[in-house]
Order: sequence, then C-alpha cells, then structure tokens
Amino acid sequence: MRQRPPTDATLAAVPYAYPWSALISRYKFGEQPGWAGFFAGLLLQTPGVAQALGELGAQDWLLPLPLSAERLQTRGFNQAWELASALARQSGTVARADTRLLLRLKHTRPQSQLGREARLANVKDAFQVDPLRASELVGRRVVLVDDVMTSGASLFSAAQALRDAGAAQITAVVLARTAPA
Repeated sequence: MRQRPPTDATLAAVPYAYPWSALISRYKFGEQPGWAGFFAGLLLQTPGVAQALGELGAQDWLLPLPLSAERLQTRGFNQAWELASALARQSGTVARADTRLLLRLKHTRPQSQLGREARLANVKDAFQVDPLRASELVGRRVVLVDDVMTSGASLFSAAQALRDAGAAQITAVVLARTAPA
C-alpha cells in the first residue's frame, strides 16, 4: 500500500469465491434482495462486526455504499442498503441509517470490468457527503456497508468522503472480499 486506507478497519465475512460468489451474484443481479437477511446473519458472525455495530450510538451512522441513479434504476434495488437494513434489524443497533447522507455523484463503469488502476480512476470523486448535512458526521462513528470488496477503490473513495466531512471512525463491513494479490 502506498498510503493508509481511509477506514479504521475493514471486515469481511467470506471470500469472494465459490460458492459465495455465485450466491452474491444471484442476490445482486438476479433481483433477489431476500438474501440480505441471510447475508447479514453471516456478517454478524464475523469477528468484529457485531462489536462495531454495538459501539455505534444514537448519533452515529450505518451507511450503505450508494449506487448511481442509473444503476439503481437498472438493478431495482441497492444491495448495500438491503444489507445495511438487515444488519440494523438483526443487530439492534441504535445508529441512524440513511441513503441520502453519502451521495454518489457520478455514474461510473462497473468496477468488475476494470483493472486496479482503472478502478481507482473510475471512482475518483464519485462520492460526496451531502454538503447541507456534513455537520452530522463531525466526530461520529460510521459503519460503511457494501457487498463485495475487490480492490477497495469504491469503498475507500466513499470512506475518504466521510473522513473529509469529519467522521471520527470508519469501519467498513463487506460481505465478501477477493483475496489480496
């Protein structure tokens, strides 16, 4: 790594490999948001995840990685939001959950079609905290939720936007992660 990631911790439940990759693809691309509850249960069994959610107070945040409007329209749902919602229900966290605090400013090519350097460039400046609400993040803890982490480009770009807005602690929680190269 050339620089420290903008997250304080990144926790993943399973490797992005068979059979998980097939199940996650069905969830994400097969219009099967019902898998979110099962996947949230897996995440809550992952060391550190329940603790991170339990440490969130009523002024802290549980935030999904946002999709672009175009991708949301195509897919019909945001898989990260479904996962975050299921995590909130199953963990009983008192943190606030929101889909309009962290914004996706631009539609980008799917990261799965790109190499590492192209992924980084693809999501540069893709995320921003709502400028009218940035003060709600100052000094707060955030658990940032996504389904899959490959290079970390999307997750880290979103986390940097949260950090720049003043978030004190950011824990990224992902269902699956590819093995580091």
